[in-house]
Amino acid sequence: MRKVRSISPTPLHLSKETEELRRALRGRGEVLEPHEAEEPILASVVRGAMFGWLAELNAREELSAVGIKPRASALLSGPPGCGKTTLAHHLAARLGVPMVNVGAEHIIDSAHGGSEKNVAHLFNAIEDFGKPCILFLDEIDSIGGKRKDTSGDLGGAVTAGNSTLTVLLRKVESFNGILVAATNRADTLDQALWRRFGMQIEVALPDDDARWAILKRYGEPFLFDEDLLDCLTELTDGAAPSLLRQLMEGVKRLLVLGERIRQPATSAAAAFGAIAAQTKPHPDYESPLLWSQTGKALEEITRAAKGQWPPARKEAPETGNKDAA
Repeated sequence: MRKVRSISPTPLHLSKETEELRRALRGRGEVLEPHEAEEPILASVVRGAMFGWLAELNAREELSAVGIKPRASALLSGPPGCGKTTLAHHLAARLGVPMVNVGAEHIIDSAHGGSEKNVAHLFNAIEDFGKPCILFLDEIDSIGGKRKDTSGDLGGAVTAGNSTLTVLLRKVESFNGILVAATNRADTLDQALWRRFGMQIEVALPDDDARWAILKRYGEPFLFDEDLLDCLTELTDGAAPSLLRQLMEGVKRLLVLGERIRQPATSAAAAFGAIAAQTKPHPDYESPLLWSQTGKALEEITRAAKGQWPPARKEAPETGNKDAA
């Protein structure tokens, strides 16, 4: 059995603080509480970086004694669907604080000066809140792209984009909290913005061990045979975690509802073939074997299943006191 270490979140409810933060943001971000975080399955490099950062953030006094501060910002880059948001939220959970999830839709405004005002208000609101939280800027490339030449900018869009970047750079530089940003297009970011992050971490497509663990997790409570999981791990090389989740949750739906919807999961090949036809990897990325050579892949799945189908279902833990009268 493959074993992949992960970081377990610390459940903590901050309902009162969350409501205060939501009011302060006035719609310029979504507040996620620590107990809502999902445990990520991390590649060893990313796991090491996050453990190291957590150690820094919890050792301020020791670091101060040697004249340095914990790094307070990180840029997460990598393909879509690889868990950058999940990772940032999990970091917040480990620190026991809420996360302010800000997407491009919370910032970009077509009104003159609107985007700049939204950036300024966002950072000001968090500073004024005065309590620990993590600010997560998703798709930061939408407002943090490289400066462009404004000559011939008749509509003013380029000028507005440059102005928004200027405000963002100033606010990131002076921000006293913890900032995490994510992008699928690291090469488009402005160099000055890139330098303002204390860490730049690539969250890449999962390796073999991570894919195995992801497939197993999202297959539960069904107990898929380990040989089948090994086979699926090979056939999904190059798949993002989000696609792996779609695959396994789709198969679970067929196991539960197949007869009712006239798509019975009569075999492993039938089940995985049906879901592979309904889920596709992004066209920009090389297609894993399950999708690029589906016929051959289903033959491999049939051999790996070895007639152990349908998978058994894990029994729910018993509740209550057996000895009660």
